[in-house]
Amino acid sequence: MKNIPLVVSGHAFVGEDLELRSVDIVMESGIITEIEENLKAPMQWICPAFFNAHTHLGDTIAMDCGVKGDLASLVTPPDGLKHRLLAAASHQDLVLAMRASIQGMIAGGTAGCADFREGGAAGVSALREANRGLSFQPFIFGREGGEIVADGLGISSTRDSKGIDSMVADAHRLGKKISVHAGERDSGDVDEALALDPDLLIHCTHATKKQLRECADRQIPIAVCPRSNWTLGVTSSSYHPPLKLMQDLGCRIFLGTDNVMFVSPDMLSEMSFTSTVYRIDPKVLLRAAVQGSELGGNSYFIRKGMRANMFTIDATQSALYLSRDPVTSLIKRASCRQIANNVFNL
Repeated sequence: MKNIPLVVSGHAFVGEDLELRSVDIVMESGIITEIEENLKAPMQWICPAFFNAHTHLGDTIAMDCGVKGDLASLVTPPDGLKHRLLAAASHQDLVLAMRASIQGMIAGGTAGCADFREGGAAGVSALREANRGLSFQPFIFGREGGEIVADGLGISSTRDSKGIDSMVADAHRLGKKISVHAGERDSGDVDEALALDPDLLIHCTHATKKQLRECADRQIPIAVCPRSNWTLGVTSSSYHPPLKLMQDLGCRIFLGTDNVMFVSPDMLSEMSFTSTVYRIDPKVLLRAAVQGSELGGNSYFIRKGMRANMFTIDATQSALYLSRDPVTSLIKRASCRQIANNVFNL
């Protein structure tokens, strides 16, 4: 039986340039087969699905339990507050909590995330169980032995981890991606992280210009998490993370939300905050909220020949239809409640 094409019409943010075009997007078997001009398309915004480039979904069980204390006492393994709460949580509670966060992300137009999963192989299994039956694509960075069955290896700061060289060598041998927290509280662990030949660096909140230039030259993506940085007190300045410098140097910037313990995994909120504090070009921010999808080999940008992963907003149901700059309005004014439909083909 021949597949019947699905057509979504509206004003779409097309390609990595996020060019706003009035189009019909034709899909067959989940693949975008045509992007055709339609000057009479309805006032519906069509946005590429978001990819949250850094989460700790297990922390949902510790949501808003309190943020008093420094970075080490709250999140540093193995005895940080979050690790003690995770160890005390039942398997069922952990699965239900992570599933609730995933469902919230889906409702907010997010089709995937890169998650640091504590708890070894059992922790990885719990996240996969939490995601069962959902239209969502987690890329899992395992830890504590979980990297063997996960998609990649997730490393805390090189200051906090032992036996890193052996873990990294094993990950490279197995063809797995490597992600490292670096530069969150200062620049002292960034060089060691770069020496591991990572596929992704997390934070770089206090990375130096020299370190960032190396990231740009080697095209190592950086997942920034501004709301988390501010919440945890590792920054109180628009200079950290140095987003404008990253942009000027040509760094590949991904956007993430970090620990659900402190910050909701809501990409619209993350973009709105980052836009206000850091005054970054709106297209750079929107691109950063989508580009992390490349980690899983399935880019969410709206392009012919790619899998269709997008969501729609009916701009006529709010003042959004009056926008003179839809990209800016999407970032600064849109909310999860305004998302009408998801079209996820993962």
